[in-house]
Amino acid sequence: QVQLEESGGGLVQAGGSLRLSCAASGRTFSSYAMGWFRQAPGKEREFVTAISRNGRTTDYANSVKGRFTISRDNAKNTLDLQMNSLKPEDTAVYYCAASTLFPVSSSTYYNYWGQGTQVTVSS
Repeated sequence: QVQLEESGGGLVQAGGSLRLSCAASGRTFSSYAMGWFRQAPGKEREFVTAISRNGRTTDYANSVKGRFTISRDNAKNTLDLQMNSLKPEDTAVYYCAASTLFPVSSSTYYNYWGQGTQVTVSS
């Protein structure tokens, strides 16, 4: 089992940047592929990005490609999401999640989830 905790959310103006972090504890972090999802009010949770166990391969939703960058540090058990050129439509609660599979964009295949961190982008 792995426990996940996100941090770094906040309020930012459109065009700005935020960096989210996810700290993992429990079973070996490097055993899991990791992903970020987001959920806006009244909408379903959607895939944002994922990264393989060794960090060499990534996958992005088209809506964030070129603006967001996922990375991980297996020595520190951390996962990061650098978000640039933010748009109001990026406003959501962002979740990190762990999966034994990669690449997967369906939340069904993620076994462990953090509590989420709010990102609000003002226009």
